[in-house]
Amino acid sequence: MKQVIMGTAGHIDHGKTQLIKALTGIDTDRLKEEKERGITIDLGFAHLKLPDGTDVGIIDVPGHERFVRNMLAGVGGIDLVMLVIAADEGVMPQTREHLAICQLLQIKDGLVALTKADLVEQEWVELVTEDTREFLKGTFLEGKPIVPVSSKTGEGLEGLKQTLEALVAHVEPKPVGGKFRLPIDRVFTIRGFGTVATGTLFSGSIRVDERVEIYPKALEAKIRGLQVHNASVHEAVAGQRTAINLQGIEKVELERGDVLARPGEFAPTFMLDALLQHLPDAPRPLRHRARVRLHVGTSEIMGRVILLDREELAPGEETYVQVRLEMPAVVLPRDRYVIRSYSPVQTIGGGMILEVQPTKRRRRDAELTTHFRVLAEGSPAEVFAHHLQQAAHHGLRLPEFLPRTELPEQRLRQVAGGLQQAGRARAVSLELGWYMHTEAFRALSTELRSQLEAFHQQNPLKPGISLEELRAKVRGLEERICLQALEELQQAGEVIVERDRVRMAGHQVTLDETREALLKQLESAFLAAGYQPPRVEEVFQTLALEREGDRELLQVLVDQGRVVRLKDNVVFHRANLLKVESLLVQFLREHRDITPIQFKDLLGVSRKFAIPLLEHFDGQKLTIRLGDKRVLRGGG
Repeated sequence: MKQVIMGTAGHIDHGKTQLIKALTGIDTDRLKEEKERGITIDLGFAHLKLPDGTDVGIIDVPGHERFVRNMLAGVGGIDLVMLVIAADEGVMPQTREHLAICQLLQIKDGLVALTKADLVEQEWVELVTEDTREFLKGTFLEGKPIVPVSSKTGEGLEGLKQTLEALVAHVEPKPVGGKFRLPIDRVFTIRGFGTVATGTLFSGSIRVDERVEIYPKALEAKIRGLQVHNASVHEAVAGQRTAINLQGIEKVELERGDVLARPGEFAPTFMLDALLQHLPDAPRPLRHRARVRLHVGTSEIMGRVILLDREELAPGEETYVQVRLEMPAVVLPRDRYVIRSYSPVQTIGGGMILEVQPTKRRRRDAELTTHFRVLAEGSPAEVFAHHLQQAAHHGLRLPEFLPRTELPEQRLRQVAGGLQQAGRARAVSLELGWYMHTEAFRALSTELRSQLEAFHQQNPLKPGISLEELRAKVRGLEERICLQALEELQQAGEVIVERDRVRMAGHQVTLDETREALLKQLESAFLAAGYQPPRVEEVFQTLALEREGDRELLQVLVDQGRVVRLKDNVVFHRANLLKVESLLVQFLREHRDITPIQFKDLLGVSRKFAIPLLEHFDGQKLTIRLGDKRVLRGGG
């Protein structure tokens, strides 16, 4: 069965509430003050079943200028609007403001009800009808039906229902497959049942017994029951006025402006990027950093508008802005919003949200226009591909990106998979839902090659760079992505990865005759020292190795495996180390174990050399320490 939400709009005392009562039999003024003063202060709710079986949920909004904030809380999720204009007064200030709000929220359809038709002559009705048509030119209500009615006599009510039925037939259903989201507009308690929150179900669906999160408060509750049009249901879907009985939450913990959604699918934000339209009849230009009231969903949040490309926005102009908020908003890209001036309070503009949780934008950045245009006009695939490009070599993990997109998880995975099949994205990890833009991956490969070439140029005597050192040269580079890029470069024959070191395929350590001679002298010094090698600094001084490049010759010997660096910077020639190893193994086979003192005596060396040697053999898995003794690992 089709579900449609209609909202009223119009000036105070033009008969909105009386018309709803005449249509549905429901009095939407529920507050004592509303009854006493005869005006609507807060939102009222009713429902109407049309002859074709369609259920129309009706939101009756207040018309007084002091209660426009309440009106804004009600119109965010409506499909069509019934603009109510009294035939005896015609278009009034709140008629204009309410219509402007509906325009900013991009409500696409509706009609006009000319109420109190019984109070004026037919000629006057025709005159007001013509004036109304003129007033509606250039708006979404241009050319829409204008129906004279009287709530008192019943005149025109049947015609109004027929007109509604025709309009409702063309209303596009809300996305049932989207993320479940219900901005709360009312909270109350029912004895024996507990807390009930109501609102228009913007998108998605929800079932009894599911768990929901209350954003931005980070509270969770279980759905105990659901009602649509006063009837209990097991499931509520997008487009329905829904009452949700929540278990595990108190009324005082909820308020209008909170949002019910599934855990993890939204992320409250203190900043958002948006397209802003300044109303043509705004009283003055909007200045950079102006304090405003942001209305989105059912919430009103104070914030400042950051004009990114100018100092002020003239009435009738539009631009891209960043809104920095004083309290967190629960929004998604492509949500519509309205802003009102801080003081005096007046509707001055609105538009479409483009990005949630953005970085703090720099002003006068020419590239931002292109960025925002993609977000505003691009398809879901184009927008996600753009975000992948923005993420560069970090890539995006779908679970972390989910709160930043209007797409539900399954649809987001389809979009990412489609980009991968098209060769525009690559999966870093399907298990983690981690993707990277293909161009960003190519750029990373180029960067890694450049870093390797620069390293070889600066360190010609080093055979390569460690993986960790290379990764540190590209800020924030994840190990998994680094290894994937290096693997492809190695497959292409451009680099060589050996254990934990990387080098360009064509790189070799080459020495001139002078350094080759120094290298031999350096090796000979450690070889001749036997089991008691000198301190490294002593060897450098003896051979007069004062230049940094000359001192790197020791690392060349280490890299070539001709000497081995032990703990405490003790350096042994490999030939001597092999002799020590042979002596140790022979001793252990004969005596089963050895103490450090015995080892010292065996080699005729001091503790300074004995302990690093023993720890080296432990590290090589030759020996194992048991108390203060060593034995051969595996029993020899």
